[in-house]
Amino acid sequence: MIDSVESDADIHSILESETIAVVGCSSSPGKAAHDVPAYLHERGYDVIPVNPFADEIFGRSVPDSLEAVTETIAVVCVFRPSDEVSEIVDQVLERDDVDAVWTQLGIRDDSAAERVLESGREVVQDRCMKVEHRRLVA
Repeated sequence: MIDSVESDADIHSILESETIAVVGCSSSPGKAAHDVPAYLHERGYDVIPVNPFADEIFGRSVPDSLEAVTETIAVVCVFRPSDEVSEIVDQVLERDDVDAVWTQLGIRDDSAAERVLESGREVVQDRCMKVEHRRLVA
């Protein structure tokens, strides 16, 4: 198993980041990929939705990929199947601004996580950002 962030202090530190790009953010209320980012947005995070099939989410235009995001990103939150994480990590590694990659509940790719760690960034796998925020910050 990969040495991803597990301690409450480290998770809390990641949750102090202001800008979160959400890959796979959904425009459909009721889906976790919409409701979790909406929760974060409502609590003051700058949530950048990333989805090639949506035009607007949370009142902002939606880039197709991380490569198309022009803003500085602190954390990339992943709401895509585990078999897509490696490709998303490829895009993360092309950027200098991302400090952490967070995969939501049920999503994990240990080899992709290892590449993130080797690049000097942090990884949280298989955890819900909303649950952790409520537990440690709210």
